[in-house]
Amino acid sequence: MHTSLALLLELGIILLVLSALGAFARRLSLSPIPLYLLTGLALGEGGIAPIPAAGDFVQTGASIGVVLLLLTLGLEFDASELRDSLRRHLPSAVVDLALNAAPGAIAGWLLGLDWVGIFALAGATWISSSGIIARLLADLRRLGNRETSAVLSILVIEDFAMALYLPVLAVIASGGTWGEAITGVLIAIVCVAAAFLASHRWGHHVNRWLAHPDSEQLMLRVLGSTLVVAALAEFVDVSAAVGAFLVGLTLTGDAAERTRTVLAPLRDLFAAAFFLSIGFAVSPAGLLPVLPAALALAVAGIATKFATGWLAARRDGAARRGRIRAGTVLIARGEFSVVIVSLAGTASAALGPLVTAYVLILATAGPVLTRWPRRKPRTPEVGDKEPPVSPTSA
Repeated sequence: MHTSLALLLELGIILLVLSALGAFARRLSLSPIPLYLLTGLALGEGGIAPIPAAGDFVQTGASIGVVLLLLTLGLEFDASELRDSLRRHLPSAVVDLALNAAPGAIAGWLLGLDWVGIFALAGATWISSSGIIARLLADLRRLGNRETSAVLSILVIEDFAMALYLPVLAVIASGGTWGEAITGVLIAIVCVAAAFLASHRWGHHVNRWLAHPDSEQLMLRVLGSTLVVAALAEFVDVSAAVGAFLVGLTLTGDAAERTRTVLAPLRDLFAAAFFLSIGFAVSPAGLLPVLPAALALAVAGIATKFATGWLAARRDGAARRGRIRAGTVLIARGEFSVVIVSLAGTASAALGPLVTAYVLILATAGPVLTRWPRRKPRTPEVGDKEPPVSPTSA
């Protein structure tokens, strides 16, 4: 009974604090994400006000939050549109890998890490945070912008690439053979291809079953199906986010619109838990020794992701402001970088503080920098479709 009381009290206080922070961010026309991340840092282990009773709930909610963020992002697109965009942006994905993995690999070599540590750090600096970026695009109402298809293509290709990268990292970090690593990669490729084929060819049948006229049934069916697909994706070492995104692609028209409406409160609640959890992963006492290296990596990461977004948006014909928006929104790193560290085995002791500090810096800086293109009003350019609105609260 005392544990339940502590849990209720801590969760209530957290929600009230997040509400106040969201209102404050809205008054400043900012996304609340940076404030949520800093709150997680303060409430995590070693912070100024740790919350032991609510910690497990926040960590569980964080996993659900990523799934819901990617589900709602998938609702904005259809399979054919995404397929064309992915084909167009394969060269952008190659540039993304070359520009953003290189700083991590170089830093790992300079820090004296073994080749597994270098491989892990390269992945941690390469991959953007789908969860944070999905929330930013919704907060800033950029889902209809010309450059957003380029951003989405980069994110989806990165997430699919993680389906190949993570099994390899897990096997080699644990001392496994290359044969085992290749087997894991082949399984991931087959599963991703099968999921895309099913979404494209039979998605309309799934759409009819999920699109129940009763809102409660709609919520239960969509949420239940999404969690099952996300779990199956994780089971075959494919990101749960990819599974959730594919479910979102199958829903179109009125069903997609109603799903966005009924799931919006749940998405915002669990997304807040996701942002808090990133801060939880960082021990403030462990930040200071690695802060110079993390800052240097973060500066490089900002420059390389900005270049990636700029080039990808230019491929889609976005104007200058659209290219800037694409470059800045891709800066945030998050959940995948933390997962990579957890899989890095013996190298994780050296990598853990560095990568978590790096993630915290860029997960905070990304949402702030992506406001840059809106600071100074100017004459609209061709390709700029963003309405002059402020982000919503959490």
